[in-house]
Amino acid sequence: MGIPVKLEAFEGPLDLLLHLIDKNKVNIYDIPIVEITAQYMEYIHEMQRQDLNVMSEFLLMAATLLDIKSRMLLPKEVNEEGEEEDPRQELVEQLLEYKLYKYMSYELRDMQADAAYVMYKAPTIPEEVRAYRPKIDPSELLEGVTLSRLHSLFKTIMKRQNDRIDPIRSTFGTLEKEEVDMDEKWIYVESSIKRLQHVSFRELLGAQHTKMQTVITFLVILELMKMGKISIVQEHAFDDIRIEWREDADETPGRTFEADFA
Repeated sequence: MGIPVKLEAFEGPLDLLLHLIDKNKVNIYDIPIVEITAQYMEYIHEMQRQDLNVMSEFLLMAATLLDIKSRMLLPKEVNEEGEEEDPRQELVEQLLEYKLYKYMSYELRDMQADAAYVMYKAPTIPEEVRAYRPKIDPSELLEGVTLSRLHSLFKTIMKRQNDRIDPIRSTFGTLEKEEVDMDEKWIYVESSIKRLQHVSFRELLGAQHTKMQTVITFLVILELMKMGKISIVQEHAFDDIRIEWREDADETPGRTFEADFA
């Protein structure tokens, strides 16, 4: 006489597979297909007197597991991208999708259970009261409105629109790279200081037309001071800086600007 065994009810083959994966505490992305297949087949053998349509679904999954098990024993196939194909990939995707919808059903079940404790009261307001809409008197809406007030409101709205505009970024146009002839700037600065003997640092930089020319002129001044051809004099703090040509400056041609700042 056989011993009756009460099996846990599962909603389908994927539900049974998720149960076996959780029971064995294995990674769903790396299913030990041999072990899981053996346990799945053991469950199938214990199922008796079940509906044929339900059994067909479980038997189809059993055939799928056996097919994956046999493919795992063969050399791995390579796809068009040169990557090895995992025979378990399609089954893993089905399990993840089923698991997602299963947990969503749990959430809906909890929401339904919580809704059972909510009591609703049907509206008891008469239809005439709900349908009532107070009449609007245009004269009351426009009371106190004058042209000057409308003009003031219009100016306020336009000011808010203008304040939203970035005064700096709105003036940006197309940025173009400025080309500066370094050797030409070097000759200009050196000859100007040598001819005038002393020049104002502020005036020399102020005579430049662009920021790039100002930066290059400043670097030329630093290099001339480094070579000992000019002296920097400032008598008091915050006074203008005076650039003077040194009488004992070396008359031999110095290095070119490009070589110094390469």
